[in-house]
Amino acid sequence: MTIKTISSREVYRNPWTSVREDVIERANGKRGIYGVVDKDPACIVIPLDSGADGEFVYLIEQFRYTVGARMWEFPQGSWEVAEVVPEDLARGELREETGLTAERMTHLSTLQIAYGVMNQKQHVFLAEGLSMGSADPDAEESDLVVRRVSVSEFEKMVLDGTIVDNCSVAAWGLYRLWRERGR
Repeated sequence: MTIKTISSREVYRNPWTSVREDVIERANGKRGIYGVVDKDPACIVIPLDSGADGEFVYLIEQFRYTVGARMWEFPQGSWEVAEVVPEDLARGELREETGLTAERMTHLSTLQIAYGVMNQKQHVFLAEGLSMGSADPDAEESDLVVRRVSVSEFEKMVLDGTIVDNCSVAAWGLYRLWRERGR
């Protein structure tokens, strides 16, 4: 490794996140401090609805406190547990946030979210064969808005800056590559 950990101490913890401060030594021998945010595994789900009328995706809009705005994105989240079956998590988040259930869940990949500061992996799933039920959002998700949009409208929202969530954009890019290569 090019960076060696000399010591590590937790400086903050809540049910969702812990922050640690590591004293490090770089390959050149110089020491420094590295702040790391640790979070449990997460998932993001692309709910794709294909039919005679075209291809559609489901998005959620919610208030994101850290940026002080309502944002559009794919359903995503975690259960604040380190050991989780990724597909169970994805199915759970999809149902909780949208009310949708899926006949088929395809695991496309596992990505790292913002690994310059955070240690959190995110499992990317494609959900197909969708059926609508009732949502069961968490307390902080009580204001979620669910919207079904055509794929072309979704891509327009990405290009015009309406959707700025890097996880949603990365998941969509991954899906497009997967689909172009014949699944």
